[in-house]
Amino acid sequence: MATAAFSNGRISPGEKKMIISASRRTDIPCCYSEWFLNRLKEGYVLIPNPRNANRLGKVSLSPENVDCIVFWTKNPAPMLSRLPLIDAMGYPYYFEFTITAYGREVERNLPEKQAVLDTFKRLSDQIGPEKVDCRFDPILTNEKYSIRWIAEQYAWLCSQLHGYTEKCIISFVDEYAHTRNRSGVPDRGEMLEIAGMISRIAGEYRLSVFSCAEEINLSCVGIEHASCIDPHKVEKLTRSRINAKKDKGQRPACGCIESVDVGAYDTCRNGCTYCYAVTGEKILSRRIREHDPLSPLLTGFPKGTEMITDRTAPSFITEQLTFGER
Repeated sequence: MATAAFSNGRISPGEKKMIISASRRTDIPCCYSEWFLNRLKEGYVLIPNPRNANRLGKVSLSPENVDCIVFWTKNPAPMLSRLPLIDAMGYPYYFEFTITAYGREVERNLPEKQAVLDTFKRLSDQIGPEKVDCRFDPILTNEKYSIRWIAEQYAWLCSQLHGYTEKCIISFVDEYAHTRNRSGVPDRGEMLEIAGMISRIAGEYRLSVFSCAEEINLSCVGIEHASCIDPHKVEKLTRSRINAKKDKGQRPACGCIESVDVGAYDTCRNGCTYCYAVTGEKILSRRIREHDPLSPLLTGFPKGTEMITDRTAPSFITEQLTFGER
């Protein structure tokens, strides 16, 4: 990690650093890894305002301005060869890797499940299991995906990923008007039953399991709430104390700390029927066509008439940890 930001173990006055989320809005490792690496080389990214196309945020991505990068993905295979370059630049990072039980009828553009599992293992071997969290998310139920079937699939995934991850995070599907899984939202009783089964299975494999952004309290079955963007994990990776607030831009039940998301909505090509970040096929197709890996924007180029504001956030690091801590 960069040490220039510190003076006697304290953050220098005026230093700006932040956690980068890449990204809740799209699968950057799968679809846009070349673009993201170019942004790191250039040292900045432009982020569109989702509500106003004429306003852009400029975020510095130099190692001196980034505490940690959190990658969200369902298939990071295209990024594996680029990780040594990111390592060489000095960026701490970890992955939130989503693996579900469904096939291409739900996730139409993802590889077959065994190929995804093989990628998970390769990633874990490359960067370490402590830097790859497994997300079993979202969980939905219907005539095809029964509670018993979900438990069986989760047990199979645990048997495959045993030793390749230290943490599993679960979440139940949410209802959005533009998605096609509205009948698959489990009720409270189903959530408790599924969570209980998952907790028992995870225990057999000595895997810690947590819930993500769920209002329901699952502590009765041994599952506590998670922070996917987790201050404790960032502290371990950066060997620095993190003092960050809860991210107010996320749902009330989300435990994540503040971050800057560098993705864009309506750009993910994975084709998941439950996706909240893609609102329509026409806009998705247009934005994919507009993507250029050399642009500072994920999709399209700046017109030159936009208002650009600095969104480089203050650092959450308060001091470096000694080698005896954490």
